[in-house]
Amino acid sequence: MKCPFCGELDSKVVESRPAEDGSRIRRRRECLRCKERFTTYETVETVPLIVIKKDGSRESFDRQKLLNSLLKACGKRPVAYEELERTVDSIEKRLSNSLEKEVQSIRIGELAMDELRKIDEVAYIRFASVYRQFSDIDTFMQELSELMRRRTEGRIVQE
Repeated sequence: MKCPFCGELDSKVVESRPAEDGSRIRRRRECLRCKERFTTYETVETVPLIVIKKDGSRESFDRQKLLNSLLKACGKRPVAYEELERTVDSIEKRLSNSLEKEVQSIRIGELAMDELRKIDEVAYIRFASVYRQFSDIDTFMQELSELMRRRTEGRIVQE
């Protein structure tokens, strides 16, 4: 495994343990040259999930790309990185369990918005504003109104 600090190819495993759901192994490694430590994850290789983008092009599903977009939406919000990793795991698992080899990018975006709505409403609105490409303030306000309606319904159901 290549060291992210100095580029050395040799490292030793210091610690190994199963990740949260047991489908991955988390490994702490130490670079043999610079002695820095870093974390890697080992997963079972499966048939790649293909994402069909809005323009019709296809590319392999990239969990890091999804995680990065969630991180941007949650910037300066009280959301733990681990929670976002669990969210990406959940979305990836749902997509894999669907048994479809190809999935529309719209589906991934909708799943991400559903999860963000539960985690942090501000992050949800940030993600939705980019994902849905709000063209004007009216569309933005419609989304906010829908979020407020759901919040109110949730309170009524809980009471």
